[in-house]
Amino acid sequence: MTSIAWIGLGNMGSRMSAHLVSAGHDVRGYDVVDALREGAAEHGVTAVGSIGEAVDGAEVVILSLPKGEHVRAVLAEADGVFDHAAPGTLILDTSTVDLDTSRWCHGEAGSRGFRFVDSPVSGGTQGAEAGTLAFMLGGDAADVADAKEIVTPMAGNVLAVGEATHGIAAKLVNNMMLGVSILAMSEGSQLAQQLGLDPQAFFEVARVSSGDSWALRTWYPVPGVVPGAAANFNFDASFSAMLAHKDVTLAVAGAEAAGVSVPAATLIRDQLQRLLDDGFGGKDCTLVVREASPDGSVLGWDGR
Repeated sequence: MTSIAWIGLGNMGSRMSAHLVSAGHDVRGYDVVDALREGAAEHGVTAVGSIGEAVDGAEVVILSLPKGEHVRAVLAEADGVFDHAAPGTLILDTSTVDLDTSRWCHGEAGSRGFRFVDSPVSGGTQGAEAGTLAFMLGGDAADVADAKEIVTPMAGNVLAVGEATHGIAAKLVNNMMLGVSILAMSEGSQLAQQLGLDPQAFFEVARVSSGDSWALRTWYPVPGVVPGAAANFNFDASFSAMLAHKDVTLAVAGAEAAGVSVPAATLIRDQLQRLLDDGFGGKDCTLVVREASPDGSVLGWDGR
């Protein structure tokens, strides 16, 4: 049994931490939202009232937070993780952050005597619930090996990607590719519809042909074709437009810094931004299918 502090008990963190409890670990959880702490407690997490209470005596600290600024604050502000963790504590960040924040985390943690592994995940709330997430781990090889043992109960795949920041780099590139796949799937589904093709028949063609992708098989944006796709549920989010926009934006920024041209990623970023501008950031990212619709209407969506 390992003593684990879990910071951030939202849609991902609440589900992930429950798997660690089921695996026999002692998990103390903290979130600024009272209701999230209470919900985690229902799944065996020991809910506490501060970061300090969670971290004191913990062997491992795991973060699951919305943005890079939250990660920096939780780690370094007064009464944060760095103020309470014991030397040698292993800190894992499962959040999706920018590369500069990840570099900062590795540097600051190392300079203070802690071990840090960037540990982003892929698979969304469905994967978090099922314990089938893909973890991408970046850092010192020995620290990554220890991190792999910790995250395995939450994972379907655990991938040691390389040195510091390589985990988050892999996550951002992967999600950029997902965004481009969503763009292609959206345009293809609308063109097939306008050409009079039966949605199910066209899906079966694309699924076994060169148009196939994970996005197509999992999130095809026409109702009644793929069970579980957001199109069947008025595009209520499984992966929100707001979060997808954040991830693609971070990837595009990384590409610009590296001198890599990513016009397709820039296009899907801008389409997602229009969803946010119109008040649909909480809807599923596949609602960008409206961008390809001749009149903006989408099967399965009531327009609200």
